[in-house]
Amino acid sequence: MLKHHHAAPLAPSRVVILGAGGFVGGAAARRLAGAGIAAVALGRPAHDLLAPGAADRLAAALRPDDALVVVSAKAPCKDAGMMVENLRMIEPVCAALARAPVAHLVYVSSDAVYRDSDGPLSEESCAEPGSAHGAMHRAREVLLGDAARCPYAVLRPTLIYGVDDPHNGYGPNRFRRLARAGKEIVLFGEGEERRDHVLVDDVAELLRLILVHRSAGVLNAATGAVASFRQIAETVVGLFDRPVAIKGSPRQGAMPHNGFRPFDPAGTARAFPQFRYTALADGLAATHRQYMQRPA
Repeated sequence: MLKHHHAAPLAPSRVVILGAGGFVGGAAARRLAGAGIAAVALGRPAHDLLAPGAADRLAAALRPDDALVVVSAKAPCKDAGMMVENLRMIEPVCAALARAPVAHLVYVSSDAVYRDSDGPLSEESCAEPGSAHGAMHRAREVLLGDAARCPYAVLRPTLIYGVDDPHNGYGPNRFRRLARAGKEIVLFGEGEERRDHVLVDDVAELLRLILVHRSAGVLNAATGAVASFRQIAETVVGLFDRPVAIKGSPRQGAMPHNGFRPFDPAGTARAFPQFRYTALADGLAATHRQYMQRPA
């Protein structure tokens, strides 16, 4: 749950985004700029967290009244080597915070930190990750929490889709790329597993709200609605003028999360009563319109 240190919205003096060149960080930077909030984007090569002297450079860039948003990660984390690399990236951030404390710290984590459950997951659910990706994010949450000397918020998004996603992971973003190219969409199994998907613009807006309220605690970014991957593929294909085949394929392993991973969005409603998540169909349509305005 979140605790607001500002009951009424108050823009921070400056927001520093570590990882602003990425999918979520870039969306956050654009959202803050659109709201008239001063933001500084830090990223590679000037602020490569794996380079020597990274802690010194970051500490020199921070001010006492800054809000620091940490989005930088090498994801998805698939193995032990990537986990070690991601933890090495967070070490200079913690060292910089010890030398140059800030006024507010926000970490963008992942819903992968939660153990699977038969019922909807909430912010009170057990954070006992069953994957390297989830374990990496949970370890980073703890390390940053130990380093924070200020209000500290953790945002845990579920599967994110939207414009400018650089990944080609299974789901809405990949389905759109295939459909636009006229290539068939191959599902895992029959695409029957049901998951929650959140629009990147909604994640960026939640970050803005957390920042202007100087919130502390944990918040999930999940709509509370689930859809099967087949439903998502059919919705995406329906946005194009030409037909695209959708077919199943034999599964090579167990269905992730037992095929069903719902969330309870009550935490978002309590924290930000005026906020509304974008419905999946509307988000897919908006993403489609934005992409179709660009060269193929």
